Amino acid sequence: MSHPGTLVLILAAAVLAPLLVHATGRRVRIPLVIFEIALGILMGPDVLGWARPGDVVDTLADLGLSMLIFLAGYEIDFAAVRGDTLRRALWSWPLALVAGIALALLLSGGDVFEAFVIGTALTSTTLGTVLPMLRDRGELRGRFGMVISAFGAVGEFGPVIAVALLLSGRRPAESAALLAAFGAITAAAVFWALRPRPPWFARLTELTLHSSGQFAVRFVMLLLACMLGLAEVFGLDVLLGAFAAGVLTRLVLHRAAPASSGEVLGKVEAMGFGFLVPLFYVVTGIEFDLDALLHDPVALLLVPGFLLLFLLVHGVPVYLLAPRDLGRPDRAALALFTSTCLPLVVAITTIGVDQRLVDTEQAASLVGAAMVSVLVFPLLATRLRARGPGVPGAVEAEEARDSEAW
Repeated sequence: MSHPGTLVLILAAAVLAPLLVHATGRRVRIPLVIFEIALGILMGPDVLGWARPGDVVDTLADLGLSMLIFLAGYEIDFAAVRGDTLRRALWSWPLALVAGIALALLLSGGDVFEAFVIGTALTSTTLGTVLPMLRDRGELRGRFGMVISAFGAVGEFGPVIAVALLLSGRRPAESAALLAAFGAITAAAVFWALRPRPPWFARLTELTLHSSGQFAVRFVMLLLACMLGLAEVFGLDVLLGAFAAGVLTRLVLHRAAPASSGEVLGKVEAMGFGFLVPLFYVVTGIEFDLDALLHDPVALLLVPGFLLLFLLVHGVPVYLLAPRDLGRPDRAALALFTSTCLPLVVAITTIGVDQRLVDTEQAASLVGAAMVSVLVFPLLATRLRARGPGVPGAVEAEEARDSEAW
């Protein structure tokens, strides 16, 4: 089908997905992204064969992934997660990476580069999927939300750094130098963002907030494009630039136009979650190699195996290093939430297949397990928190609230 026809089908799937969430919500709570991916698989080449992405759709899907990571970066309030919580999060991810690569070496029979791909994928967190769930439940600004923000940010940022160092195709020393240069420029941008903005910035933001000018929204898009371009210039993964852009945008808006920052973010989220992000998930389903998974018994058996490894490799270190003030149910829920992954698994396995470091069957198994993690782990985490102490009314809230994130 032509690009316009494929794009129409993708957008139709994006509209249908929340309708299916609403229709099934009274019986079973299924995350929105599962329907988006499932509809993509259904209309893709391995089932109905209606949609085959081309350059235009792929570009939009890449923008969707960048927007997802950008919004995850924006949600991080580093002032709230610094200190002991952040230190624990920073320790948990390297432990997960070592464990992931060690287990991947056993699975790959000693192939180092294949182990890098699998091991890095096992340590990722889908912060852009987890945070909206907590925000819709009103738990993002509480203690548990702040802890998840810290551990999730490291779980999302760490794999991006690992990809830049281990899977860039360059020598590690060269990659490290480029990464350091990018970090220095980003640090200078943070310093600039922390400086007081001139009064005209806030005035122009408010004047154009409900007009065709939309100065603040255009400024945010410019900042995102600049950071994506900077990452591209340094030969780094663009997701690194997207995450940095989200952090910078938060600093600029909260200092320059605090009264309007929430409304500006709402407009950017509408652009992201209303168009680009669902497009990324539907295209992920269309491009998912279902045939490779179903016609290879080993690949199919690897799905539950990788699902267990996601929890063991990432969840166990998080559980052990979780702040002591969290009870056992909250620590177990934290481990489950941070083991939830998908976008970075898709990105990492795509790099691995393109560089012929992993085969399509392994990539399909990893992505399939990541899809199941989005469906199963948040549901289990929510149930654990509902039954645990310190979450009054959680069961009633869960039954009453038909959350868009689910």
